[in-house]
Amino acid sequence: MTAAVEVPANVEAQKLARKKAEKIALENNKLHKRLCRLVGQAIGDFNMIEDGDKVMVCLSGGKDSYALLDILMTLRERAPIHFDIVAVNLDQKQPNFPPEILPAYLTELGVAFHIENQDTYSIVKRLIPEGKTTCSLCSRLRRGILYRVADELGANKIALGHHRDDILETFFLNMFFGGKLKGMPAKLQSDDGKHIVIRPMAYVKEEDTQRYAEVKGFPIIPCDLCGSQENLQRKQIKGLMREWDKKFPGRVESIFSALSNVAPSHLMDPKLFGFKDLKADGVANPMGDIAFDEEPCSTPTTFGTIALQPL
Repeated sequence: MTAAVEVPANVEAQKLARKKAEKIALENNKLHKRLCRLVGQAIGDFNMIEDGDKVMVCLSGGKDSYALLDILMTLRERAPIHFDIVAVNLDQKQPNFPPEILPAYLTELGVAFHIENQDTYSIVKRLIPEGKTTCSLCSRLRRGILYRVADELGANKIALGHHRDDILETFFLNMFFGGKLKGMPAKLQSDDGKHIVIRPMAYVKEEDTQRYAEVKGFPIIPCDLCGSQENLQRKQIKGLMREWDKKFPGRVESIFSALSNVAPSHLMDPKLFGFKDLKADGVANPMGDIAFDEEPCSTPTTFGTIALQPL
């Protein structure tokens, strides 16, 4: 009888560690492929980038803009068209902002970049009372500066790192607090009419950008303006969405799908639909009362049938 060979405990531990590492590598690769697919899909759906474009990627130092730059650089290598990328950071002179991190990172990455130095922090702190939301003024100042920089760099597209959750949060903020059905479009004309602003990560979940940032080890730089305000309405909305996602899986996806499946004739905006001129013409209309025959509590979507529970 052959005696059983005892495998040393350290060998078994090494095998388990190797399997775990292989599994993590596989998951990370799947995440990268998913991000590339979703960003590529958004670019295609909205014709965001065309041959010969120069895309200015706005890099804040946060996880989302890092992920955007990384994925766009990957897609540029695979794309059947040619487009240029230039990364731009607006150094707003916030206290404790480490000015050396982004130049060092972008130099190592080998991408063209520009650092714009403008002390908007002092302006915001001077004009906005302590404890009040700074986002609106900060955004307006940043936007004007970035439009000017895009002109100077010859960029015709301005890419922002907003993801799916940002878009949904903006939609709910406008609806709950502004009385508007208005979101954050994936593509729009800039305020000055000279550029096209694009959001290539419009289909990407925030949890994926968070995990991708951890995988890639991006050198995250916190914002002392936005990050210091704990009671922002946006944070309330974010918490509400997380609760929905936890209690009612699929609800957030269904709401996001609704943003691209709009029926103006079944809303109440006379500027969007000609209610005043609407008359019975004897022709059957598939968008008429038939909409009310659908079961409102079981909504079929591309993500399956979702039971809409009460809030």
